[in-house]
Amino acid sequence: MTYIGHMMNIATAEHRLAKPGPQDAALRDYDSVRRAIAFISEHWRAQPTIEAMADAAGVTADELHHLFRRWAGLTPKAFMQALTLDHAKGLLRDSASVLDAALDSGLSGPGRLHDLFVTHEAMSPGEWKAGGAGMTMRYGFHASPFGTAIVIASGRGLAGLAFADPGEEQTALADMRRRWPRATCVEDHAGTAPLAQRIFDTRLWRADQPLRVVLIGTDFEVRVWEALLKIPMGRATTYSDIACNVQSPKASRAVGAAVGKNPVSFVVPCHRVLGKSGALTGYHWGVTRKQAMLGWEAGQVGAA
Repeated sequence: MTYIGHMMNIATAEHRLAKPGPQDAALRDYDSVRRAIAFISEHWRAQPTIEAMADAAGVTADELHHLFRRWAGLTPKAFMQALTLDHAKGLLRDSASVLDAALDSGLSGPGRLHDLFVTHEAMSPGEWKAGGAGMTMRYGFHASPFGTAIVIASGRGLAGLAFADPGEEQTALADMRRRWPRATCVEDHAGTAPLAQRIFDTRLWRADQPLRVVLIGTDFEVRVWEALLKIPMGRATTYSDIACNVQSPKASRAVGAAVGKNPVSFVVPCHRVLGKSGALTGYHWGVTRKQAMLGWEAGQVGAA
């Protein structure tokens, strides 16, 4: 693709993301999905019918079927299977070897979609101690497959990604801004829209044009976040395996704290960390959203 063609695609994507109609539709979609997930999570052992799921989501059975196919590329039944404990245990299979493997950049396959899409750097210890002093952070609220996304960008790349349920946008933004207490924050919806499109549109996940992520944290936190980037889409790992990967085998609790502080949700895939039993455990942006991400990714891998 030519440079002009690429820029036209980005401009078109930005225009499409900025239109209020599709954004509203995306948020309505996630709200229905969220309600269905909450119902499935509570009743999956009974294998509820699509009619029961649809009733919980506030839509018809046909609407729910088409919604899940459009949203994740899965039928409601397949999505329910992706939320079961057996599926989670399957994601964990050989998790340690996944982290230990030196992934060859020449390899391909659905599991490589995500790690080929992201490149990263860490801010210096001095920048971290300065709390972002002298930096300008641009932010915008955007529709995403997982509700409202708060995209935060520095001059060097994506610096933050958070999620919020309706009415909680400013609280989520304040939570993110505390990570750079001395930075200047400027709302810039138009400027962050292309980043949002690149994050959530898998057609723009390209190895030759990786999304640049800038991480700010302690040395230990950054090492944990780098370990998260090694987990391929469609797989998962445990806190203890990450602790071993960062040469701190007894630091599972500290790893859990670092995972919880991950400033770039989804892109740095902290949602792919599970308990040893396959339990989803906690998630900073809500366990239901974590379930949604894992189910959505199952659809992407299955379609690749």
